[in-house]
Amino acid sequence: MNSEIRLLVPAFVGCALVAEAWSKPDPNHWSFHEVAERSVPDLGEENGIDGFLLQRLKEEGLSFSKRAEPENLLRRIFLDLTGLPPTPDEINSFEKSWKEDTSEAYESAVERLLVSPQYGERWGQHWLDAVRFAETHGFEVNTPRPNAWPYRDYVIRAFNEDLPYDQFVFEQLAGDTVSKDAATGFLVTAAALLQGQVGKDDESIKRARQDELNEIVINTSATFLGLTVHCARCHDHKFDAISQKDYHRMQAIFGGVRYGNRPFRDDSEKREEEIRSLDMRIALVEQRLKKMGVRLPVSPLLNTERFAPISARYLRFTIRKTNGVEPCIDELEVWSSGEKSTNVALASNGVVASSSGDYHDPSKHRLEYINDGKYGNGRSWIASETRGGWVILDFGKPILIDRVTWGRDRKGVYKDRLPIDYVIEVAADKDAWREVAGSKGRLMSFDPGKLEGPQRSAVLDHQSLSEARRRLDGKKMIFGGVFQKPPPMHLLNRGDVTQPKEEVPPGIPEVFGSLEMSSATSDVDRRKGLARWIASPKNPLTARVMVNRVWHLHFGTGLVNTPSDFGGMGGKPSHPGLLDWLAVRFVKDGWSIKNLHRLILSSKAYQQSGRPNSLGMEKDAHNRLLWRFQPRRLEAEAIRDSILQVSGSLDLKMGGPGFSFFKPNTNYVRVYDAKEEFGPLEWRRMIYGHRVRMEQDGVFGAFDRPDAGLICSKRTQSTTPLQSLNLFNSHFVEQQSEIFSKRLVAEAGGKVNGQIVLAFQYCFGRVPTAEEVSKGVDFVNQHGLPQFCRVLFNTNEFLFLP
Repeated sequence: MNSEIRLLVPAFVGCALVAEAWSKPDPNHWSFHEVAERSVPDLGEENGIDGFLLQRLKEEGLSFSKRAEPENLLRRIFLDLTGLPPTPDEINSFEKSWKEDTSEAYESAVERLLVSPQYGERWGQHWLDAVRFAETHGFEVNTPRPNAWPYRDYVIRAFNEDLPYDQFVFEQLAGDTVSKDAATGFLVTAAALLQGQVGKDDESIKRARQDELNEIVINTSATFLGLTVHCARCHDHKFDAISQKDYHRMQAIFGGVRYGNRPFRDDSEKREEEIRSLDMRIALVEQRLKKMGVRLPVSPLLNTERFAPISARYLRFTIRKTNGVEPCIDELEVWSSGEKSTNVALASNGVVASSSGDYHDPSKHRLEYINDGKYGNGRSWIASETRGGWVILDFGKPILIDRVTWGRDRKGVYKDRLPIDYVIEVAADKDAWREVAGSKGRLMSFDPGKLEGPQRSAVLDHQSLSEARRRLDGKKMIFGGVFQKPPPMHLLNRGDVTQPKEEVPPGIPEVFGSLEMSSATSDVDRRKGLARWIASPKNPLTARVMVNRVWHLHFGTGLVNTPSDFGGMGGKPSHPGLLDWLAVRFVKDGWSIKNLHRLILSSKAYQQSGRPNSLGMEKDAHNRLLWRFQPRRLEAEAIRDSILQVSGSLDLKMGGPGFSFFKPNTNYVRVYDAKEEFGPLEWRRMIYGHRVRMEQDGVFGAFDRPDAGLICSKRTQSTTPLQSLNLFNSHFVEQQSEIFSKRLVAEAGGKVNGQIVLAFQYCFGRVPTAEEVSKGVDFVNQHGLPQFCRVLFNTNEFLFLP
């Protein structure tokens, strides 16, 4: 045997032994054991967390670092709990209280932040990462999922209201049974192929269905249980005691869940209020545009034609020209004048429609669709002639009206057949028509870059408002799953849909017991049964996984450093006793996440300085023992939100349809080109930005914002040149630097040194040193205050949690 072979033999033998060990999953794995009561080490610490941590530190000859400076503590808890920095007023108030009573000042600040509405937005974002929430369907076409955002709002509300975590779990799996429709958006957050994107043969349809069910199993097992159950889809799990039959049992629980929209029962009143508000704001913007002599180009999605109130029995929409072939309209709406405006054109109100001629195929695109109240190409009218056509609506009696809205395809899939030359007329009888609106004067294309100053700003505002209004049209439905009678589910040989084996009843992995369900168990009872088992205090995983998630988000690393994998390939707990003690305490505290925050933030471990020391770096360079607080860069959302907050631009409006980071695009296969300019309507918190799979915004995506198509329980932390280039050179940062400089002048007056002091308070939460003021004055005198603001936005002190 030559020397090379002799060297390789031990390596192969070693690999074989490791593989053999891995091939025997352990049913007694540590995380499968029931959570045990643990005694806090008696080291004289008031907070049990500190007792457990200090015991390990002492074993290694280490200790906690000294307490952080008050300004760092305040900035830390603000950014950690709300994702926003404190204002100078909040800093001054805290410092005053700190001098009187440090403990009271700190505890009061924590309490104020926990009841702040911005808390739910910050921690809701963490949850949405873990469940891969997005507002597009993914895959190559990646079309919008316009009715997904109510789930986002549900999550934010749940965190703000401190919804007990066991109830939070239940509602996301079976919220439809307790009138929480938005909550079940959790079940269908993953990417999905739409009808028409799946092959029509039986095998393709079955494969697509298996993929849907697999995604639900992934979400449920990884998010709540910290397990990779989906690894047993085609064979027994190689590392955990989960068989292929276990996988299919769990899949059968969701056999009645289909991806799709269903009626949203709990939002009608709020929705109508939002529609009225948006319509008023759109009208004001259109008045601004009218005064500037600007008419927007025709949109395939939604067009509003306003005119002075006029009494009419008939309305005629005459189309003279389109952007190609026969004209098409998915809905023609006519609105009554007055405070409580309604669509008076609906066929259900007795309104009769007539036309110049209808599409040659009588089975689709019929005239009756013009006013049936439903949107989309599948419910549209197409004229019979390519050169144009007309539609007349007869209201039956004169009605006072003041606007018309219409679209080619309100769902945003098609943009051909669009009327671009048209006129709208009204009449008391059919012999005396009067023109009230039309296409005359409209821009031929949408390009804000060709407009100047106020015109460009108004056009961008109109675009954002119209997009929000269009998305509200779809809010009557929610993308929260459609629930049906579950079909029989079978074990699939090697996961192959063409090789079904025996029928499998719904259930959970056998290592955890049985839910005692049968194939006859209803969809509702299957999901409720699973939810109750997961949310049970006796479940060995649920509380451990959640307290570890919260710990990870506060300290940068979890007690288990794989937050969504508590199985054989996941990390082992650095402090097993502390993990169990926290889990028991969490359940006893009524599954209150806010109480868990209070406990962690009141610990010495959390309040430590972030400064390193040589002994700690030598013995525990990765800080797994927590001998200091670990500073870390803020996430993309916190960076963008902080810039807006500091500049004074941040719009704190909560909920509802979000804004888009991308230019308008209505192609069937979507192309998402990032916007370069944003107006005030897009200066909301980043959580409300339209979340697109496989795409990132042009600036902050570089800061390790995860792809919404993937579960992300732990964001990466990279340092790249693109991050610096984006943050320093983007139009957004340049714009906000200019706005921030104007704020400083307005609040600090004309003296440069006063402006610099205030800028440091806003950006860093502290007063600058004399040297920093001196250098700042020199810089401002040479380069200007806006450039100084831009430099501050690019500093590590601004970008890091201290």
